Amino acid sequence: MSKLDSGLQRHVHRYLASLAADVKAEARRLVPVRTGYLRSTIYARIQEWVAEIGAEATYSFFVEFGTRYMQAQPYLWPAIQQYLPQLENIICQAIDAARAEAGL
Repeated sequence: MSKLDSGLQRHVHRYLASLAADVKAEARRLVPVRTGYLRSTIYARIQEWVAEIGAEATYSFFVEFGTRYMQAQPYLWPAIQQYLPQLENIICQAIDAARAEAGL
């Protein structure tokens, strides 16, 4: 079981990293560009079972959700929504790969 557990963690991490990279690339494609700074601050981080995707520019929230003076121009949420259906398949693939590696 310990072999399955370590294999599962390794495979899930690898598949999540791949999914997060795809979401990041899509967000970078969708983001409105004036100077390119916002696009350059989009990131994807993986820590254990969590994929964090966002932008570090101080005004990124206002672009995504808008203000009363500026209409929203979402780029993160549409990118996440596009790849969210694949998440279940990725987890199932990771489990199958870990089971095969552990000989179960």
